[in-house]
Amino acid sequence: MNKKPMETIMGIVVLFVAAFFLYFAYKVSDLQVVKGYEVTAKFLKVGGLNVGSDVRINGIKVGTVVSQKLDNQNYDAEIGMSLASDLKLPKDSTAVIVGDGLIGDKFIKIEPGKSKEFLKDGDVIANVKDFKTIEDMVGEIIFMVTDNGENNQ
Repeated sequence: MNKKPMETIMGIVVLFVAAFFLYFAYKVSDLQVVKGYEVTAKFLKVGGLNVGSDVRINGIKVGTVVSQKLDNQNYDAEIGMSLASDLKLPKDSTAVIVGDGLIGDKFIKIEPGKSKEFLKDGDVIANVKDFKTIEDMVGEIIFMVTDNGENNQ
């Protein structure tokens, strides 16, 4: 077989360019795990939240979901989050699981509180709001519409 060296060189160049684009896409897509201090929160339902999901404040990524486990005592979903080390989050902050639109990914939205004390490594976020599915919301609307004030007598 008579191989031309130019074809080999071009193949190597194409592989390097492809590797560069993969590296660039990884950096731009913000898929890196935020390293800092870890906190946990307990939810009744997580609704499709995954390890690696974002933790955001006002739409800005400040952390990453690093673990999920079931609490064997009361069967709550215990979510571990790694938050940026420079973030000082008040202890009375609220964690809410929300979605990016109807079919978007789920993430944890942090609503900062007003406390003078801040969360530290290993602390638990006590104020949480569980994920509401579309079925839950439709059920609430149907209940409100069919109730018609019958319980107010």
